[in-house]
Amino acid sequence: MNKQRQESERIEALSVFEGTEPARHFRMQVKVTAPRIDTINEVVYAQHFHNGTRSLHITLFVPNTKEPKPCVVYFPGGGFTTSDYGKWSRLRMSLALEGFVVAAVEYRAIPDPFPAILIDGKTAVRYLRAHAGQFGIDTGRIGVMGNSAGGYLAQLVTMTADEKEFDVGDFLDQSSAVQACCDVFGPTDLASLDEGFPPEAHEYHKSPSATEALLLNGVTYGHNQSYDIHEDLERARWASPMGHLKPGLPPFLIMHGTADRMVSKCQSDHLFEALKGLHVPVDYIELEDAGHGDDHWFQQPVIDIIVNWFSRQLQNKRF
Repeated sequence: MNKQRQESERIEALSVFEGTEPARHFRMQVKVTAPRIDTINEVVYAQHFHNGTRSLHITLFVPNTKEPKPCVVYFPGGGFTTSDYGKWSRLRMSLALEGFVVAAVEYRAIPDPFPAILIDGKTAVRYLRAHAGQFGIDTGRIGVMGNSAGGYLAQLVTMTADEKEFDVGDFLDQSSAVQACCDVFGPTDLASLDEGFPPEAHEYHKSPSATEALLLNGVTYGHNQSYDIHEDLERARWASPMGHLKPGLPPFLIMHGTADRMVSKCQSDHLFEALKGLHVPVDYIELEDAGHGDDHWFQQPVIDIIVNWFSRQLQNKRF
């Protein structure tokens, strides 16, 4: 009803400009149906001092209301080579308008090898809990989401809440556990990214210069040799969400395009079946004809699905 009322008021507001009079004077009444959204930019949540100083940032959309609010942490995609956290702003603002604090997170990418990306993701969640009062966050209602490499990170943050080897850095008195995870076409198994793809794709993924190999190895120098990821499958599993599955995980929403030629839909298929087998609550939506991050993903029905899913998982729950 709230959205219907907003649309009716929008149409009414536009109608005041009908007509051809050269000078017009109006008075109108506006009902307050949505909160003001404050933007907090470039918050430093972690610093690293290897080979110079590297600061990592969060940008937040915060509904200007008094009560503690659920939070969605967004990890951007970027092929494991960048983490441009200004992406997917329309979805992030839609979540904020529904009452979520939304935190978009920068993280270390290649050439920093795994587990740097996961350490950063978990640190960001701990930072937000430590500063919950400042940002108006309900610490018992935090979800994560991401697209592509960000979806991979969202999965791992969700699955490794109790794995202390990845708890490195600041705010270690805070938990990195989350209560919901939305994975949008994220990789799930680094050793099988080419499953279902043509033979030429298989050759690329056998290379030491393949993105997933660089994620595991970093950039090698001198006598330190890089290697094909398939030469150490145990390590590849350690760096993959499929290697951290367990019963008792929080709810998942998985989304993947049927025309994705970058990350095989098989990755999401296998994650869905594994979570279902562990009796983890999971919804899986295949988006017809959608590629990898193309315009299908920025349409209102997709945004509504994600916002409504998080609302069901976090808006009425208190853990």
